[in-house]
Amino acid sequence: MLLMKARFLILIFTVFLISCASSTSSSFTLLPERKEIEIGQSYIPVAIEEFDGLYPQEEVQDYISKLGNTLVKHTYRRLPYKFYLVNSEQVNAFALPGGPVFITRGLLLELENESQLVGVLGHELGHINARHHARFLEKMVALNILLGIGSVLLSDKPYGQALIQFGQIGGMLLALKFSRDQEREADKLGIEFTIKAGYDPNGLIEVFHIFKRLEKNRLPEWLSTHPLPESRIKENTQFIKSLSISGTLIKDSEEFHKIRRAVLSTKPSFEEFSRGKKLYQEGNKDLAYRHFLKSVELWERNYVAMLYLSLILLEYGKLDESFKYANRAYATVPNVFSTNYVMGLVQFKRGQYRESIRYLEEARRLIPNYPDVYYYLGRNWEALGDRRKAFENYKTAVELSGGKRPWELDARERLKRL
Repeated sequence: MLLMKARFLILIFTVFLISCASSTSSSFTLLPERKEIEIGQSYIPVAIEEFDGLYPQEEVQDYISKLGNTLVKHTYRRLPYKFYLVNSEQVNAFALPGGPVFITRGLLLELENESQLVGVLGHELGHINARHHARFLEKMVALNILLGIGSVLLSDKPYGQALIQFGQIGGMLLALKFSRDQEREADKLGIEFTIKAGYDPNGLIEVFHIFKRLEKNRLPEWLSTHPLPESRIKENTQFIKSLSISGTLIKDSEEFHKIRRAVLSTKPSFEEFSRGKKLYQEGNKDLAYRHFLKSVELWERNYVAMLYLSLILLEYGKLDESFKYANRAYATVPNVFSTNYVMGLVQFKRGQYRESIRYLEEARRLIPNYPDVYYYLGRNWEALGDRRKAFENYKTAVELSGGKRPWELDARERLKRL
């Protein structure tokens, strides 16, 4: 134990000594690549939930992955790249350390041809290959936390505190703002990958013009983290002209338009979902219910709308109907946090404690810092007579809640009783 603490102290001291070097040297790396990958993988479920879930159509996800993997063949870093389309109506795209790349449904619907989509994916791959996320992480004084991110546990820290830090790091990664120099570097790398993959690099320039047009009405979310000065369009246009490009480059494909039409056909369902979500957050659950119901009627695979229907019905005490929607949502997309959490919650309310634990443990594995999971795990274990596990989960739930959960007083009372 003493040796482990000494190692952590040495590591923190090392960070202070060489953090400046890590931010200026492209060859020196403080964060090992395997840890960079581990961190990126850890925050995939968080990003999915933050952006309204995965788009629940395998054909669409496969197409995005296929395009991304075409580019990956020409990148410099051999990483476990993954590509996702998320449901958010935001006009945005982003990446995580070590390989994950996300594009929103809102951005896809603004694009006009395949080379534009390739340009966006290439740009995000540029950030990963330039280690922009990793460099940001290397500058953090709490690097010892990052090196233990896989277990989210530090030997000399309370469990709850380690999970709070996990959440803080995730928030910073998802809102990471890039400098102009970093954008310039990502652009050039993305253009290089695009050309090597056989696509027209001017697609990226066209995307910039789309963003400038959209900016007149509402700032695209992509611009809040990726600055787009006028000089950037000019510089990249000149850069592309300076390259010796031979052969015919792909501008568009029928497959792109087929996929875009498929996504466009579900837009009315997501518009109803957005209306319902806003009303739900405002506390008008009766009216929200109608919009969620309409959302599912418009597209039967809109699992996020099903989850809200399940939660509202649960509050109304209609357990069988709530279970029906939770089960449908889980059957549609079983491998995300929200479907496992809602199934766990519904099963607890139905008195199916061991089934509830199974789903909640999977939810905890996917996102380890969500306090409600621990509270309901505690309730389940207490109902099953395991006082020790109930106590541990209530304790973590209270540490994570920050005084913002309606069940916190009950959890504290149960802790005292146990």
